[in-house]
Amino acid sequence: MDDDSDPAPARDRFALPPEAYHAGNSLGLQPLATREALAARLDEWAELAVEGWFDAVWLASADALAPAMARVVGANAPDVAVMNTLSVNLHLLLAALYRPSPERFRIVIDADAFGSDAHVAASHAAWHGLDAADAVRAHADVIDETVAVTLLAGVSYLTGAAADIEGMTRRAHEAGAIAIWDLAHAAGNIALELDRWDVDAAAWCSYKYLNGGPGAPGAIYVNERHQQAPRLAGWWGVDPADRFRMEHAFLPGAGAAGFALSTPSVLALAPLGASLDLFDEFGMPALRARSERLTGYLANRFDAITGVSLLTPADPARRGSQLSLRVPDARKLAGRLRSEHGVICDFREPDVLRFAPTALYTSYEDCDRAADSLAALVR
Repeated sequence: MDDDSDPAPARDRFALPPEAYHAGNSLGLQPLATREALAARLDEWAELAVEGWFDAVWLASADALAPAMARVVGANAPDVAVMNTLSVNLHLLLAALYRPSPERFRIVIDADAFGSDAHVAASHAAWHGLDAADAVRAHADVIDETVAVTLLAGVSYLTGAAADIEGMTRRAHEAGAIAIWDLAHAAGNIALELDRWDVDAAAWCSYKYLNGGPGAPGAIYVNERHQQAPRLAGWWGVDPADRFRMEHAFLPGAGAAGFALSTPSVLALAPLGASLDLFDEFGMPALRARSERLTGYLANRFDAITGVSLLTPADPARRGSQLSLRVPDARKLAGRLRSEHGVICDFREPDVLRFAPTALYTSYEDCDRAADSLAALVR
């Protein structure tokens, strides 16, 4: 494969740094349409002021993104809401769905769970008066009758391994548990079918593979069977027809939108909308297929380098775009890759380099630059 036979479909529609960029798993690049989309909102604010909520339909700005976001994760639009950020949304989902009893009280997380997921789980156990050291089990293979909720990653932030979301959801249900998924490294990266897989709930961010910008809004999925669950409530979760009546009784809106709390950030939603347009244009099936080809190419290049070992599964079906390598002194090596060779990747202490060739904009030349530069530094 090369850039003639398998070109990046939207490379010319992103702001590209001069370096070979392999950090879309941490922060996606800026779609060129972002500037215009954001400028349009700024112009509306300047010209309409408060009337923008109505004349420019800002009131529906988050709801308007739900259909495109739902297509990315394989869900029905009413079951998806764009709101808040990832850890906040995980807290909201656990507040609604984690109902521990003396017999069933544990939360299962991954052994290599992202730190915030562990913090979220432990804080909910403590909130219910439980000993988090006992109530939070960092062992995804042990799901028994004591487990109330599983909170697992769709793709590991550390290794890039893709979970069997359908299979693990089924295992949770067979044990009588609720399956909640952190899709931070999965949304916009791997093919997802949340409805078909019968996932209970999920949350994800949009600044990685979804290119929504630094700190961009997150999103949630709530299976229809849980949409009447008691939840932490706020006025943006009220049915839009009743929201401005300011009633004290909480009358939730339909679907996942009823879990929203606060007024959405209209400016922050504009870049996300520009990026979701690209996902609609090219479609997740085609992007996932190119991702597998691109990642396979780079994995083969890395395999030929002495002194590094690939942590990510070799089977393309068991990984996303990210390839994680174990190398000594990863922080220093990542710095040298950028300063000496013009290659941007990222690292996790103490010894993991992460490279994420991204289907929308990464080229095979970018992959060659990464592999050649790494080989030059570790030999």
